Amino acid sequence: MSRSFRIDAVLVQAVIAGALSFAHLHDLAEAAGQTGWKAWAYPISVDLLLVAVWRRLRTEASGLAWFWFLVALVASLGANVATAGLLDLENVPAWLRIVVAGWPALAFLGGTLLAHQPATSTPAPAAPEPRPTPVVDRPEPPAPAPEITRPDPAPALPEATAPAVNVPPALVDHARKVATEHRTRTGTDIDTATLRVRLGIPEDLAGAIVAQLA
Repeated sequence: MSRSFRIDAVLVQAVIAGALSFAHLHDLAEAAGQTGWKAWAYPISVDLLLVAVWRRLRTEASGLAWFWFLVALVASLGANVATAGLLDLENVPAWLRIVVAGWPALAFLGGTLLAHQPATSTPAPAAPEPRPTPVVDRPEPPAPAPEITRPDPAPALPEATAPAVNVPPALVDHARKVATEHRTRTGTDIDTATLRVRLGIPEDLAGAIVAQLA
């Protein structure tokens, strides 16, 4: 089944506006010294820049796209106003001739920037984080009481026999200091072998001193 053709008022209005703007741009370019095919290329250049801007604005409304949209809009509206009788097309000012002559390079720059600048990608919305499952506090079992290790009893010193030799009191006093220092450092009483090494005395004399210290 064939579809019926319906005239869109907006489309008709766009065709009229485009045709008039095209003609005005051609007349202005021709008055500025661009004759022949060059005068027809100017309106095409302006329209192509507008198309490039429109395609960019569909994907990203960036500041660059809006800037070149204003540039192309000023070029189109300026031609419409200039050819409405406000400008003497027989005597175009020098600055307008410069603007018209430089327009192709300006339009090429704008179209290149719009076509080759990467669009800023919009980050996808982050997925909602899963809500943590509430944990029911359970009483922890009491920790076992730590085992108390008792130190092994210090070996008892062998019973010393009565000293067979006379020990000088000064040596006994010095040996007592050494034994006290040994007990403080190790927690045990000094034995005969250790006292003999510390004082540098014979074993029988060390045994006699240990007997007196007991």
